[in-house]
Amino acid sequence: MTTSGTPLTTLSEDEVMFRDAVRDFAEAEVRPRVDAMERAAKFDTALIPKFAELGLMGIDIPMELGGAGGSFFMCVLAVEELSAIDASTSVLVDVQNTLVNVPFLDWGSEALKQKYLPRLAAGTVGAYALSEAGSGSDAFALACRAERDGDAWVLNGAKLWITNGAEAEIYVVFATVDSTKGHKGITAFIVEREFPGFTVGKKEDKLGIRASSTTELVLENCRVPADNVLGEIGRGYKVAIETLNVGRIGIGAQMVGVARGALDATRRYVMERQQFGKPIGTFQAVQFQLAQAATELEAGRLMVYNAARLRDAKQPYMMEAAMAKLYTAQMAERVTSLCVELFGGYGYTKEYPVEKYYRDAKIGAIYEGTSNMQLQTIGKMLLG
Repeated sequence: MTTSGTPLTTLSEDEVMFRDAVRDFAEAEVRPRVDAMERAAKFDTALIPKFAELGLMGIDIPMELGGAGGSFFMCVLAVEELSAIDASTSVLVDVQNTLVNVPFLDWGSEALKQKYLPRLAAGTVGAYALSEAGSGSDAFALACRAERDGDAWVLNGAKLWITNGAEAEIYVVFATVDSTKGHKGITAFIVEREFPGFTVGKKEDKLGIRASSTTELVLENCRVPADNVLGEIGRGYKVAIETLNVGRIGIGAQMVGVARGALDATRRYVMERQQFGKPIGTFQAVQFQLAQAATELEAGRLMVYNAARLRDAKQPYMMEAAMAKLYTAQMAERVTSLCVELFGGYGYTKEYPVEKYYRDAKIGAIYEGTSNMQLQTIGKMLLG
């Protein structure tokens, strides 16, 4: 945590050590795998135990529950560093720490924390299952139903667009227990892959973050122990909203990392590429474009860091999180598009890295709340 008068981007000794460890890991372990994962559109699961060894699967889970005992801000640092190398890799770590670990930490009973958090920190992958075919931005128009049956709940329905769906073993699933109560009938459940009636369905073939799995989940009379309710019955909407508020900061960090990775590659390229007898990076027009991109990138990073620091300080951060996600998604699209152009024809080929950064940036405006939904959130808060 920064102290009074400390610049927002000044990191503590522990934060610097952690950031540098993740940066070194990304270069040594992730970068050599990026091309193969991208071609196969499949995540290399050999990375998962390596994540756990570094503490990346439970960054802010307390040490007594097997986690790294770090801060939420450290989650942001990890996501930025991984995204600068490969967004698909960062997504797995991001979802694990923001959309899965957070609801356990904020809403889970002691029994649920003791049962699941050590597993998650040790490398068991988690996923967050809210979206359905008829409920995207209208997140609470859920068709998935849960009915009580003795000492269990029986869930029926399907979930779509579930990140980490293929690799996960533990899922935070939202279902309606009483459709007459609208959003107040929604409840969060912890579902394990091995529960009878639960299956992972179709895997989507996507434009970007191709190695990150995005799947359908099918629940057919899936029996979930009554103790696996996360939070209170009928309070699932609050679990969902507050978790997504945290997740938006993680997406902002992802967009900062993607833009940074593209800009770093472009800075090197413009000093190598010769036109008219000198590097194109010596042309004022190119320098001005890069200066604009670097300025926008820094603005986005400051917004993300501020929202994360607010979360750690237990201060309100909902509007700041929405602003950070909105701006960084827009910024990443602009910066990566410029980088493709500065590479010229090479930028449009898969031989160079910027076309992948460009494709990976687009998702920032879509998942965990579209840009229009962020504008709606900001607008409502501005007007009270």
